[in-house]
Amino acid sequence: MSDEVTEPRPGEALTKEEIRSATEAPPAGEKRKNAFTSLMAPKKRPSSPSSPRRSTGGNPFKDRMGLGAYLEDPASLPASVVIAHNADFVVIHDKFPKATVHALVLPRSPAARLRHPFDALADPAFLASVRAQVAGTRALVAAELQRQLGRDSAAEAARQAALDGDGDGDGDGDGDGGGLPPGRDWAAEVLCGVHAVPSMSHLHVHVLSRDMRSSRLRHRKHYNSFATPFLVDLDDFPLAADDPRRDPERTRAYLREDLRCWRCGRSFGSSFARLKEHLEAEFDEWRRE
Repeated sequence: MSDEVTEPRPGEALTKEEIRSATEAPPAGEKRKNAFTSLMAPKKRPSSPSSPRRSTGGNPFKDRMGLGAYLEDPASLPASVVIAHNADFVVIHDKFPKATVHALVLPRSPAARLRHPFDALADPAFLASVRAQVAGTRALVAAELQRQLGRDSAAEAARQAALDGDGDGDGDGDGDGGGLPPGRDWAAEVLCGVHAVPSMSHLHVHVLSRDMRSSRLRHRKHYNSFATPFLVDLDDFPLAADDPRRDPERTRAYLREDLRCWRCGRSFGSSFARLKEHLEAEFDEWRRE
């Protein structure tokens, strides 16, 4: 396939590497052996009759069509790849995560999965089903953040003490064992949205922690695709006809904006290296809140 297909187009945030390797299998035996995988790993079940079947005449899930491979037979893929699936959706780990936890929700509907998200999410019934699935995925991502970062968070201190047997178990000091203290609202730390200019053909919703700390975050477009209105929050749908994010020129401009810290608002101009260094310090403070 020519570079014409795999080269990033204007207004996209992915690199050629990410487009080309979207469906490469993980190394043999590679597993995410943690509570996130254990909690969200699906039981094997037959794939939906509506799932596309792989053609014998080559690979139909190459390059920008790569996400389609996860829809075909998700039960055959390992838990290190597929988080959960049902007849209507497949939830996967983003292969190039841009944050501590980063999942993708892929609708399986043949009528919607190859449409631009702005068009597909204009349908009220489809939007409602996507919101329900994303809400469940957001809760799982929040639970994984709590598992990974809870012991470092000041807001989690009472809950962690109860888990460690150092309190009365309910956080109110009366010893009646009324349940664990709620701890930090990790769901509030999770972003859920679609890119205004998707680089992959299949509709997908990003569900990721807001920290933007990842070795896969490598350039300005990567960062600005999640830290500017280029990421359209799922709660904003359906979009109004005159919404500025429908304007291709405006959305491309978001990716070229100066780099600005998502947490403190400090501008780093075009210096991605300085932003990355700053994000490490911000991550340490953020997780300790």
